[in-house]
Amino acid sequence: MTDHIKKSFKDVKLFPYWLDNPAAPEVERELIGPTSADLLIVGGGFTGLWAAVQAKELMPHLDVVVIEAGKVAYGASGRAGGIISTSVMHGLPNATRVFPKDLDILEQFGHTNLDGFKETVARYGIDADLEWNGEMTVAVEDRHLPHLREDFELHKQHGHNVVLLNRQEAQEQLGSPLYAGAMWSRDRSGIVHPAKMAWGLKAAALKLGVRLYELTPLTKWEDCGDYMIVHTQAGRIKTKRVLLGTGTASVGIPDISTRVMQVRDHVLATQPLSAEQLSRIGWKNRQGIYDTRTQLNYYRLTKDNRIIFGGLVSYHFKGNNNPAADREESTYYKLGEVFYKTFPQLRDVGFSHAWGGPIDYCSRGAVFARRYFNEKVVYVAGYTGFGVAGSRFGALMGLNILFDRDTPERKLDISTQGPNWIPPEPLRWAGAKITFHAFDGADEQGGWKRMWIDGIKKLGFPM
Repeated sequence: MTDHIKKSFKDVKLFPYWLDNPAAPEVERELIGPTSADLLIVGGGFTGLWAAVQAKELMPHLDVVVIEAGKVAYGASGRAGGIISTSVMHGLPNATRVFPKDLDILEQFGHTNLDGFKETVARYGIDADLEWNGEMTVAVEDRHLPHLREDFELHKQHGHNVVLLNRQEAQEQLGSPLYAGAMWSRDRSGIVHPAKMAWGLKAAALKLGVRLYELTPLTKWEDCGDYMIVHTQAGRIKTKRVLLGTGTASVGIPDISTRVMQVRDHVLATQPLSAEQLSRIGWKNRQGIYDTRTQLNYYRLTKDNRIIFGGLVSYHFKGNNNPAADREESTYYKLGEVFYKTFPQLRDVGFSHAWGGPIDYCSRGAVFARRYFNEKVVYVAGYTGFGVAGSRFGALMGLNILFDRDTPERKLDISTQGPNWIPPEPLRWAGAKITFHAFDGADEQGGWKRMWIDGIKKLGFPM
């Protein structure tokens, strides 16, 4: 490790940039004692908050309770990169892989979902640093260009406002010497401050009359036939319907861990760039960026012109939600090396924050809903890193199932078919370790690493 990398971390906080904010709202009190509700939502992240807001908008008479084990936005939602993507299926290529016969309607769901996202932000005056500048996929090698063109043609075929950029044009948008080309999708996508978005949804839910309890973890279930009793550490809730927006957290339903697994993403925030530093790279249109590496990186600007730079996915045994590695500065050095390789002209820019966060990975790479306790409980998850906007759609799909609403997505496989089974430990750990080791260097080295990744793909797991 070079001295330059270590020096770039000298002022770093090992804490999410988004949550290091004086605008954080006061924590709601813990649930103490018994209560009842028409709808209980477990989880105070994007899925749970979108479910609460939409439930009250669709059915104002409902008594809705939300419980959150920790603090709102402190799980996956407040640790995301904050790039808003149109698709509800982790992009068109993944939708083609999973549900090819439903592409047109899934695309329409994505458009409708983003329109609803915008309307909600406006209706409740949510200040979340939203910028609708599109998203750009950048090819970091010439041999990635054919795949990029296929992606472009697929988007054009389905009516997206996209442009294909050559090397010079891509580097005029964002000045990285790595770029061989890019695809810029210019509508219904952008960037957001994820924690401020979650806090805005929290405020909207409270305004609508939702009862929200933080520091209130679920501890036990009771299936009482026509209703459920959900126990917390100091209270209990009687309800006929439960929506689980708990991601990869353990909630006492063993089947969940066979459908979804937690991988850890890692993210850096730079110090704010000066006007002169920003001029070295351009980025006047401020798009959210994904690159075409097998070990993908994504990045975007903040309101105060920091670069949020994410990637370097890992796995910890049994999906450890608080690994010691996340609290070690050295964990982020390799990601810092990639940052400076991407932007060598910013070697005088250091990092202010570094953090890890959970991703709810599933075999279909996109949201699913699964039913438990004779459909009194619906679990919604599986966004695989694309839940910033997709969570709104996932929450609505879960509500429509719980309340047996006759809606278009319920007639499709996206609502009725879940993801494939994921092997248990220790096979899961071994497979994940080999896979992430293969990711590291697969583009340059090929060989067994590329063969392994291709084999995993053939088994139906998105890479």
